[in-house]
Amino acid sequence: MTVQTRQQQTKYLELVTALFVAVLLISNVASSKFVRLGPFSFDGGTILFPISYIFGDILTEVYGYRRSRRVIWTGFFCAGLMAGVLSLVGALPPANGWENQAAYKAILGTTPRIVLGSLIAYFAGEFSNSYTLAKMKIWTQGRWLWTRTIGSTLVGEGVDTLLFVSIAFAGAVPWLLFWKTIYSNYVFKCGLEAIMTPVTYRITNFLKRTENEDVYDTDTDFNPFKLAT
Repeated sequence: MTVQTRQQQTKYLELVTALFVAVLLISNVASSKFVRLGPFSFDGGTILFPISYIFGDILTEVYGYRRSRRVIWTGFFCAGLMAGVLSLVGALPPANGWENQAAYKAILGTTPRIVLGSLIAYFAGEFSNSYTLAKMKIWTQGRWLWTRTIGSTLVGEGVDTLLFVSIAFAGAVPWLLFWKTIYSNYVFKCGLEAIMTPVTYRITNFLKRTENEDVYDTDTDFNPFKLAT
């Protein structure tokens, strides 16, 4: 069992961080539309957003909670910046001859409730996921990776889905659609995590071998607001 306690140069941490943030931002934009896929009804961002939890699992499993915490905060500030810029652009008067203001506001003009719900749910869900995986890694002594990736997702996605749908849509959509959205989101996200387990294994093993990293958070301060490594 390898325990890395020192900080060292990494080859792929920046790439994983960039992909994590990209998935988060694209998912937030896609959430403006509700879609139906077979028996499930959910916001469009659900198609891609679960991948952010897979990245979160990989980050915590390989690089540890400390680095994962910084990546989560990076995604949080990027999502807040995107929401602020889109809202500002939507509030500015359109140029003469540009007739798509209504379409812009309908798709990108997210309401404060959706922005607030997205940020709070992301923050609580990602940290719940990372904390659960880090603790389970210690309890299992690094064995049975699938129990950590799926177990942490069940916790993190549960927190995320309940908070986001409740804050963003409670009272704004029919209650039947509200509960269907919670159920569909949770089942779809957790199901995708389970299906993607072999891929998670391959990426995690590759990064551990290439980066020479396999962090166990035995002495970690899990305070999500402590950004110092």
